[in-house]
Amino acid sequence: MGDVRGTVAEGYEAVADAFARNAEQRGERGAAVAVYRHGRKVVDLWTGTRDVDGTEPWAVDTAQVVRSATKGVAAAVVLLLHQRGQIDLDAPVGTYWPEFKAAGKERVLVRHVLSHRAGLPVLDRPLTPEQALDGASGPAALAAQAPLWEPGAEHGYHAHTYSWLLGELVRRVTGRPIGRWVAEEIARPLDLDFWMGLPEEEAHRVGRVGPVPEPGPAQGGGPRLRPKRSVAAAYEDPGSLTRRAFSAVVPPPDENAPAYRAAGLPGSGGICTARALARFYAATIGEVDGGRRLFAPATLTLARTEESAGPDRVLVVPTRFGLGFMLHGPAAPLLGPGSFGHPGRGGSLGFADPESGTAFGYVTNGLRRGVTADPRAQALIRAIRSTL
Repeated sequence: MGDVRGTVAEGYEAVADAFARNAEQRGERGAAVAVYRHGRKVVDLWTGTRDVDGTEPWAVDTAQVVRSATKGVAAAVVLLLHQRGQIDLDAPVGTYWPEFKAAGKERVLVRHVLSHRAGLPVLDRPLTPEQALDGASGPAALAAQAPLWEPGAEHGYHAHTYSWLLGELVRRVTGRPIGRWVAEEIARPLDLDFWMGLPEEEAHRVGRVGPVPEPGPAQGGGPRLRPKRSVAAAYEDPGSLTRRAFSAVVPPPDENAPAYRAAGLPGSGGICTARALARFYAATIGEVDGGRRLFAPATLTLARTEESAGPDRVLVVPTRFGLGFMLHGPAAPLLGPGSFGHPGRGGSLGFADPESGTAFGYVTNGLRRGVTADPRAQALIRAIRSTL
């Protein structure tokens, strides 16, 4: 298996084989994968280098920026607050954040924010990287922003604005920054190496991320998949909703910079190990190692009940969302129809499948162009499916 290290329980060898092939055939520079089954860790593997552009080996405790895979953990905060009776999913956001009521947003509900139906995927005036991280400019810009469509009527992926919407909502409800809430209420009780705001003392564990070349045709002459023309055109057109949503911060922030990692944007700045991501999702569907679980049965139902489906005004392709989580479908192929989770643009992925009791975490330092359905993660999912 080349330089693949870690452990695999009996019966899950196919996952190790697929992980090794990712390095051999799909240009993996450095990555880790973990799988839990019924609350027990059955796969814990890593390979390659810690930094996408370096030579130091990936270590047992190496962590990476996981981009939008952070969104699932941020959504869990709101669902847990609802579970505790501290937030009403059907209340207007302005109930908790009075300044938000401006510019026609009186009818934006908390559930609209979670399911990408708020109509706020873009900002009329993009933020600078410094403003994006300062904790005040993003919420202020969204409080003044008019929605692009009638809240609740359509859906479109809130790539960057999700950070300031959820972060400010949680701060208004709890009095705590969302990263601190995650640390105190999720990461610490579950013993997760997950940070939404990286402490300085943990910085030495985090690798550098960066773009890697797209793989060529698969061995054996298989076709190389290319995005549909309409999708590619949407990303290339500066005036498209797609391009504007992904350009809410201009220029793009440096994800390897200490300031970015310390800020912990809840829509894109989470940092974790694959083990932590899988363990988090395992705790949403059951007890982990016979201990604590996160979601009560009713909350689990909320997480994976479809709220948005069909053509996504930002991603262009059809997508499915529950309350903060992407659901299994063509845009985000997970393990089965009841699976829920979230990918990170470029590769990372975390999800849970309640029917099989499976939880999955994959993190990588090599970022590809795709937003969803990364071929490396998909190869691992196919291998897991073969073990069930």
